[in-house]
Amino acid sequence: MSQIIIKDTRIVNEGQIIEGDLLIKNGRIERIGGVIDAKEAKEMIGHGKHLLPGIIDDQVHFRQPGLTHKADIASESRAAAAGGITSFMEMPNTKPTATTQERLEEKYEVAKHSAYTNYSFYMGATNENLEEVLKTNDKTVCGVKIFMGSSTGNMLVDNHDTLDRLFSNVDMLIATHCEDEQTIRTNKELWKDKNPTAKDHPIIRSVEGCYLSSSMAVELAKKHNTRLHILHISTKDEIELFDNTIALKDKRITSEVCVHHLYFNADDYERLGTKIQCNPAIKAREHQEALFGALLDNHFDVIATDHAPHTMEEKALPYGQAPSGLPLIQHSLLIMLDFWKKGKISLERVVEKMCHANAECFGIQNRGYIRECYAADLVLVDTNMEYQVSKDNVLFKCGWSPLEGVTFPCSISKTLVNGQIVFDGHEVFDLGAGERLMFDKG
Repeated sequence: MSQIIIKDTRIVNEGQIIEGDLLIKNGRIERIGGVIDAKEAKEMIGHGKHLLPGIIDDQVHFRQPGLTHKADIASESRAAAAGGITSFMEMPNTKPTATTQERLEEKYEVAKHSAYTNYSFYMGATNENLEEVLKTNDKTVCGVKIFMGSSTGNMLVDNHDTLDRLFSNVDMLIATHCEDEQTIRTNKELWKDKNPTAKDHPIIRSVEGCYLSSSMAVELAKKHNTRLHILHISTKDEIELFDNTIALKDKRITSEVCVHHLYFNADDYERLGTKIQCNPAIKAREHQEALFGALLDNHFDVIATDHAPHTMEEKALPYGQAPSGLPLIQHSLLIMLDFWKKGKISLERVVEKMCHANAECFGIQNRGYIRECYAADLVLVDTNMEYQVSKDNVLFKCGWSPLEGVTFPCSISKTLVNGQIVFDGHEVFDLGAGERLMFDKG
């Protein structure tokens, strides 16, 4: 593999920004900083641009197998690469579900031949598959996913005894979707004759339902000393469940906030309707603002997308029939760079929450940082070139985005996966560059 030098760039890494060059050799970062001159290197000019570690997204739905009319591993990892995401962790609620070791490995085999980026897949838990879950290898699989809410049909785990057994027996990271099933059912019954629309979604999938489920998960984790990671926190009420007084490396309970809960609020249902319907629901502005504060003060550890595409025909159905979820992975970094440009977060913190913290939280080997000998997963960002989202440049298989028409103040210039340029600012290249993520959980 040829050497690459990224010249005269601003390297954003580990809480600081330094100017200089970076040398990549055989897919790894060879040297960082200063002036580097290497013969036979393919030079990539970075003058005026910022170099970040590749973004790691710990929660996506790529729909393969069984739902590939919406998305597949190739199409969505291609969109991810165009957005500066170099690694993803994908959820088990496909058809069939990844709830046996055989089905889980089938997904890895597909990704091996089709993913544009690095990849991992969660093992799914149900009310009946504890023995299969316990076979999961924590060095080669990112975690076990438990759906504690009705978002996922037959993957709902709503039996308290089953949850107790999972939390007490699983000796690896458990990631949870937390919404209380009974609360949701009660609210649906109360609203069934009121002709609810998308704006009522955060009332039906309520703040109370989120808190009841998240607090139960935290209680179980504390009882059994489980390594718990709660996904897509959406309410200010849940913030108190998480500790910001200890270092991430010492936490047994961690949490995630998603870009759509930071970017949108309940006022946006009037304009976007079911396009932004998701579970847990996007809620009122007071929650949106509190979530951002909790991100900045380390109650929340990582930023992700919960990228969940559906066709426009499906999303155009009336509320109650339209599925929940929205496509985001191509634009999540641009959203956070927009917040940076507006002065709401530093660039160093964006990198911390989208790169470093995900690597630390999951124990990902040799990724998430710009360090010598680490994999050269990198994204070069032009912080002075605008980018407008349109149907013509959306790469999701579903062909739409709730962000169409939005102009972001920054753009993605290049994305490198294991030292190979998979996106050059215009085109995504199928180079077979992606690798299976490996984990060191200590």
